[in-house]
This record gives sequence, structure tokens and C-alpha cells, in this order.
Amino acid sequence: MSYIKDLDFTHQIEALILNPQKVSEFQLLQKIKELPFISIIDEIDSQVSELIKLKNPSVKFQSTELAEQVETFFEEIDKEKFGVWVYYSWKNALVHLLPEEDFITVRTIRNKFKITDEEQSALATKKIGIIGLSVGQSVAISLAMERSFGELRIADFDTLELGNMNRLRTSVLNLGVSKTTLVKREIAEIDPFLKVKVYDEGLTDGNIESFFTEDGNLDLVVEECDNIKVKIEVRIKARELGIPVIMDTSDRGLIDIERFDLETDRPIFHGLLSGFGSENDLLENLNSSKTEILMSILDYEKISVRGKNSLSELGKSITSWPQLGTSVIMGGAMCAHFARKILTTQEVNSGRAYIDLDLYFNNKNESKN
Repeated sequence: MSYIKDLDFTHQIEALILNPQKVSEFQLLQKIKELPFISIIDEIDSQVSELIKLKNPSVKFQSTELAEQVETFFEEIDKEKFGVWVYYSWKNALVHLLPEEDFITVRTIRNKFKITDEEQSALATKKIGIIGLSVGQSVAISLAMERSFGELRIADFDTLELGNMNRLRTSVLNLGVSKTTLVKREIAEIDPFLKVKVYDEGLTDGNIESFFTEDGNLDLVVEECDNIKVKIEVRIKARELGIPVIMDTSDRGLIDIERFDLETDRPIFHGLLSGFGSENDLLENLNSSKTEILMSILDYEKISVRGKNSLSELGKSITSWPQLGTSVIMGGAMCAHFARKILTTQEVNSGRAYIDLDLYFNNKNESKN
């Protein structure tokens, strides 16, 4: 089978979407089906049954009735040529899916009324950038599940290490794989029609302009990187372009929102770094003041006791800021929640809030005593 060489997608991170109505793509589909070890997942009947149910919400179908409806649906349609087939090279898998519009309708049906049709349509036009893919991975997956964007730009230079796996939901099979690849693949497996653009060198002086503006400006940025210089530069750039920024710190449920789209002269980090001089001074003196700047960004006095203990151990018994999977997952969900609200023009102000579950329940218990 000489064509197998031509179908070597091993190094690709794109899901290959095939329209079987097109002769050339149907022929390619047949070749892929003949690949060794290929897994073919064809649950198109189940998807069509969901489509029928959502189009008839007041009808209570019996299983036999629904099966008959599906059979009728395909009476004049070549089932193999209906919808699309998606080839996932990294899984050596081929999946049969509904056409894009129907796929989106069925996949987002449980969003309805929590997210209005108008909001869902608006979100499909939005461009979101995520910098840093630890908390950022949870943000990206949460956004993808709700379909809160049309395009996602993800930036991280790092690869998956074993020590990341207390907070990144992935497999040991992916050790050594770049984090951008992991996130892009996972989103493609959730929804192959979502556009994800990868910046696998992280955010640099050479690509920051592209990240923010290529093919249209970003509508929102989620900043979750460890590099203080990048944190500062991202906010300066976002303010220049009028783009809101969201951040989670994975400590005490801190969520940080800067509405540079509404306040074009707002000081970065809510003015917490004003004691270090101008923003130019801040960047020029970064190396000598890095620890003090980090403590100001984190608002040291408000960090949890265990967070402070962790910071005191940096460079002694640990090499980096600890993050727990529970905190990262919660932070990712909160960032996605506020991103959706901002992008659908609901009222969200600049500021910081602590969703501190420990403090809440401790106070509740104390009040009972």
C-alpha cells in the first residue's frame, strides 16, 4: 500500500476533516480506512437520533420509534457520505460526525438558555489568547466545552513533564509532547471545527504582535505564564489595543480581571506595581527587583498560609511555585466563566476577587460555634 507514506500524519496536530461528498476526499477516506490498526468510530445513528430529538422537543420518543425515525432519515441518503469523517492521526482513529452546523447544534444543546442563541453566535466570532498552559489548559478546555470562542491562540514553549501531571489532565503517553500540541489535540477531539492556532515557542518579542493582531485583534487574553517580564508586557500590549486580561493564581481562588477595553488608561495590575516607578523603569529594573515585583503582583499579605510557606521554600526544597490540580481546575473554570460574560457584554468590572472555599467554610463553622 504505497499510499500509506502519503498519509503519514504522525507529526501533524490538525484533525483532518473529510467531506465525503467531494470525490477526492471520499477517495482519501477509503485509503485511510485501509490503514493498518485504524480504529473506525461510526456512531452516526446515535448523533442523528439526538438531532431528531432536539428538533422535536415536545415528543417523547420510544426507542423503537426513534430507531424508525433514524432509518427513515437515511432512506434517501448514502450514510457513508453523510456528514464528515475526521481523521485523528495521533490516535490512528477515524470518526464519523454530523455536518458542522448540525454537530454544533447538538453539541451545544445543553448550553441553551444558560447561554442564549444570540450569545452562542457572538461567541463563535471571538478570538481568545491563552499564555501559559498549566492553568491555561483548564481554561482552554472549559472554553472549548462551552464553545466560547471561534479562534483560540495558545502560547507555551514547554513540553509535558511528569511533575506537570498533578495539575494537567493528560496521559503519561504524552510525556515529552509540547503543551500546545496537547491542548490543540484535546480541543480537536472535543470539537474538530474549532480553530486553534499554536505558538509553541511561547510568547516572544518576535511573535507578540502576531499573537495579538494577526488575522484580527484578540477579543480577550488569559495570562497564566510564570515569566514576570511577559506578564507585564502582555498587559501593556493589551491596554494599547483595548483588550481585557484575566488571570488566576491558583491560591485562595484569586481571579484577577483588567478591563483595558473599558479603561484605556488603567494601570497594569491595578496599580500594585506603581511603587517601582514607570512601566519602562519596571522593565529596565526587572532583574534586580524580580522577587519584590512578584510579591506585589501576588499581593503577598493576602496569600494563603501554605502559599507563603511554599514561597519561602523556593530555591531550597522546591524549584517552582506549587499548584494543586483542584485549584487549577477551579481557576480554569472561573477564567472561562468570566471570559464568556465579558465576551457577551455582561457586566464584569476590573478588580480582584477571592473565591476562598476554605475561608468560607471555616467562617460558617465558626459562626455555628
